[in-house]
Amino acid sequence: MKSEQIKTNWAQFIPLVTVFFFWGFVAASNDILIPVFKKAFDLTQGQSQLVSVAFYIAYTVGSLIYMLISLAIGKDLVNKIGYKNGLALGLTISALGTLLFYPAANLHSFPLMLSGLFTVALGFSLQQTVANPLAIALGPITTGSQRLTLAGGINNFGTTIGPLIVSFAIFGVATSTNTEMSIESVKIPYLVLGVAFLVVAVLLKMSSLPEHPEAIEETVTEGSTLKTSALQYPQLILGMIAIFIYVGVEVSTASNLPAYMEKNLGLLTQNIAPYISLYWASLMIGRWTGAVEAFTDKMDLQKILRFVAPYLAFGVFLIVNAIAKHDLTPFYVYALIILVLIAADIASKGNPARMLVLFSALGIVSLAVGMATSGMVSVYAFISVGLFCSTLWPCIFTLAVSGLGKHTSQGSSFLIMMIMGGGIVSWLQGTVADSIGIQNSYIVGVLCFAYLAFYGWKVSSILRRQGIDFDKKISGGH
Repeated sequence: MKSEQIKTNWAQFIPLVTVFFFWGFVAASNDILIPVFKKAFDLTQGQSQLVSVAFYIAYTVGSLIYMLISLAIGKDLVNKIGYKNGLALGLTISALGTLLFYPAANLHSFPLMLSGLFTVALGFSLQQTVANPLAIALGPITTGSQRLTLAGGINNFGTTIGPLIVSFAIFGVATSTNTEMSIESVKIPYLVLGVAFLVVAVLLKMSSLPEHPEAIEETVTEGSTLKTSALQYPQLILGMIAIFIYVGVEVSTASNLPAYMEKNLGLLTQNIAPYISLYWASLMIGRWTGAVEAFTDKMDLQKILRFVAPYLAFGVFLIVNAIAKHDLTPFYVYALIILVLIAADIASKGNPARMLVLFSALGIVSLAVGMATSGMVSVYAFISVGLFCSTLWPCIFTLAVSGLGKHTSQGSSFLIMMIMGGGIVSWLQGTVADSIGIQNSYIVGVLCFAYLAFYGWKVSSILRRQGIDFDKKISGGH
């Protein structure tokens, strides 16, 4: 395979990950908009959560639209227009969404605001369909999951600084405790964001990104030319369930944590925010760690970076919370828990299937400890789930699209559709919590991780039968 003989194309990869930053930046900034909209439009708590519903449901709708267009034209949409054009189109759609914030603010219209967010995420849906397999393709398949992990780390950097920047742009301060600002204050920040979308779209269009990545065309397996749909690949079908469950356990673990800390530990709402911040920062810590192999194939340097990268990411978390004037003292002990992540990353040896099994097992252990203990021990156990969720998306995505060849972008669209699991699994855990209590409801997460471990084990044998063995690729790559 020619793609096995080349190194990561950083000239193409670096501009690509800009869109990963945007996804995290906007998604996390929605948490700032919720209290603002609730106050400005006099909404109930349930109504204010329509912000999240409008944003995340757009991913599923976008994937459905993608499939319908592909059926109508008789060819996969991205294969027809090209990967670079697909990214530019997605960014343009998102930019159009930001324009709706202006009339929505002038008209004081909550539905129009939701329409703007929906349209932004609709563009993100197309961008994700294109960018995830493209990140894998821009270099050797041996480090494909690591490149996607690195891109995810950039995404989490966006989730870390997004709320601070948007809060400062709207309120003039780095925290969102004041929600008295006029709704018209959101106009300028989102218009600036729209301009940024368009600028990046133009730059990507002018970049050297391939329209039809050769590495994707090369990842065909025996008999694949006879297959007419991505749904004929078992690694994709099982991977769609895995993405649904992964996003579900990632989101539900965090979304139920505030209620647990309030009810079981008696913490005030305003004191919980830093712990939720640490959960999401844990994903950045894990992804920066898991991306090390994408930078260099020198083993000595990899060993050093495996310890440097996670603590750099942890440092970003500490700096952000210092800016927000939170007490950092309770968080220093988390540096010891990060060592478990580093050990697990080393043990995985860069194999995405092995990493999926190992990290899922650690996720089960973390949740079990959280359910069996009390106080801050249980809190840090639940938070550490973020560390072990961190690299699961790139692992699942890489395994699910391996060998799909010309059906890769179609398969990617199916995977993006399953992001809806974030809302459904969270609702399921909440329902279980009403019956057996919040702490015990984390058994839902245990079951989720159990399936993810099963997928990591099962997909290895599926891919080996198709002639894809990541252990051989890795040993050959070094």
